[in-house]
Amino acid sequence: MKRFKKLILLFLLPATVLSGCDGILDVEQESSIIGSGFWNTPDDVNAYLTGIYNTFRSGDGTGAGGVMNTTFWLEDRGDSFEQGLESGVTNAWQQNLNNANAPNWLSIYELIQQCNMLLKYAPTITYVNTEDQDRAIAETLFIRSYMYFLLLRTYGDVPLELEPTESDDKPPLARAPANEVMAQVLADVEEALNRFPEGLSNKTRVSKPAAHALKAEALVWKNKVLSGSTTDLENALVSIDAALQHVSLVADYKMIFATDNKRNSEILLSLHFQRDEKSDHYGSRLKPRNIFVQNAVNADLIPYALGGARSVYAPSQKLIEQLNEFPTDSRRDASIITAVNTNGSVIGVFDNKFRGTAYSDDRHYDNDLIIYRWGGLQLTKAEILAALNRTQEAITALDLVRSRAKINGYGGSTTKANVERAILDEAFKELWFEQKRWPDLVRFHFGGTIDIYEEVPNLRDKTLPLFFPIPQIQIDLNPLLKQTEGYITP
Repeated sequence: MKRFKKLILLFLLPATVLSGCDGILDVEQESSIIGSGFWNTPDDVNAYLTGIYNTFRSGDGTGAGGVMNTTFWLEDRGDSFEQGLESGVTNAWQQNLNNANAPNWLSIYELIQQCNMLLKYAPTITYVNTEDQDRAIAETLFIRSYMYFLLLRTYGDVPLELEPTESDDKPPLARAPANEVMAQVLADVEEALNRFPEGLSNKTRVSKPAAHALKAEALVWKNKVLSGSTTDLENALVSIDAALQHVSLVADYKMIFATDNKRNSEILLSLHFQRDEKSDHYGSRLKPRNIFVQNAVNADLIPYALGGARSVYAPSQKLIEQLNEFPTDSRRDASIITAVNTNGSVIGVFDNKFRGTAYSDDRHYDNDLIIYRWGGLQLTKAEILAALNRTQEAITALDLVRSRAKINGYGGSTTKANVERAILDEAFKELWFEQKRWPDLVRFHFGGTIDIYEEVPNLRDKTLPLFFPIPQIQIDLNPLLKQTEGYITP
């Protein structure tokens, strides 16, 4: 694995102080080189944790740069998008990945490095209130486990780095088997659960209920993709129920995503965004610039911008058809919007979910990044129940989501295969553009519900592996690394 330059981590925190108490990013900190001499007081831990959250939500919405503020890792390889009005589609969307254009996992490992630093030094600091210390460690354990879960879902086998790199002579690592990485994900989550205080006090910070959501999600992946056991599903069901106790549905679907309603009852965990404080939300990649839609008859309804917007992708025809299945589906108009010319012709179709905020100078895409919310958790519960062959209970969970969408309850076959297919289709509509689709497809593929190579148009007639390659330059620098199975290394 490519080492992190020297690597005592060079760590840039936000230069401006956010107003109010909207999240952990409300701290001012200058760039600094963080070494063992930095860790003296609880305030040092809090400042460092601020930087961890900043890196967690990083990215500029384009390509593979950054961690969560991009569709690259968890959306682009799926069937959610078609080419939009402007250039810029990724190799992941085109399904032409190879060792030469492989995405670099460095941004993710930089975040893991930050987590490892805090996990090493925070326990050495004396706290008046040890609950604050436990909470900081628990939040960091969650983020590290989430990052390894992200790597696991995109690359499969990955190097498992659990100690901070504090000198340039640390030996390189080989890729650990996926099952070993999953064991670490679950161990981190379990320790986080043991350290967290109860409850949910701030939706923009990790909490015990959010850790339960991650545990459930990871256990379902383990069961379906890594040949896990029925016990994994039973434990996942306990955790998903624990997470669901802390959220409730928002009756009006579109209000879940309103920027003046960010902390609504549906949200379990989101990453805070604010105008001029961070690059725009990744949703800008499916929004038009004003020059494309200024003559549309419905221009006033379209979330266009003078700058920042770039309609690289459009919602796929497959998604549109599914959203059109029921005329009463409240998610259709809340999720997509069509710009229409005066002659009735279509200019383009755009995302309408993450609309941002229209200010006097321009529209800014300042929606929070949603990690977990009621709708997704409810569908995860339905998936777990279906996998356990408890299909009637799965339908009950599924119908809670359908009812909020103002469509009929599920009336199809109650066989496991049919119910699982219905859950996958419902998740497509409910969670459109929320960084869930590619993992959903992979999970249901390995679970036997679908053939992903038939499901994703750009994968048809291809034999491309479902996990990402790693760049050849990393293999050249570290001979212990082996290319992802299925890619040719020259």
